[in-house]
Amino acid sequence: MDWPSLVAGVLLGSTLAYLLLRIQLEKLSSRHAEALTEARRDSVSRSRAVLKGKMAEQIAPLLPGFDYWPSDARFLGDPVDYVIFNGYSRAKDGHEDEPLEIVIVDIKEGRARLNRGQRLIAQAVAAGRVRFEVVRVSEEGQITHYDWSGA
Repeated sequence: MDWPSLVAGVLLGSTLAYLLLRIQLEKLSSRHAEALTEARRDSVSRSRAVLKGKMAEQIAPLLPGFDYWPSDARFLGDPVDYVIFNGYSRAKDGHEDEPLEIVIVDIKEGRARLNRGQRLIAQAVAAGRVRFEVVRVSEEGQITHYDWSGA
């Protein structure tokens, strides 16, 4: 048994293994850094898109082409953006003979679609499952509900 050759072989093998592992680790570290940078870019891009959408929702009543008086629009934000009481401002100004219309509006940007909850709301409105209810609170804190029939 040649001890110096064995020690030299172990040292050479260890050094080669170390160098190969170090190269692989550097590659993995580089890939990780690239993936992290890309994830950050994607996150910033999505955040900007969300912010743009939120700003569009807020200023929509002031933009050309919005069919309603901004003073008739009430912002909710969720689950829909606006409830429009179309004609309400004119009715307050004494034009009570003009019919009032209630319109539920959701603002979308680009190709955005209604979410599931918004579709359910649209279906309820289309099916006529909408009513006006008055809730009275007594002095004792009791709640009583009344469907308002206009009488």
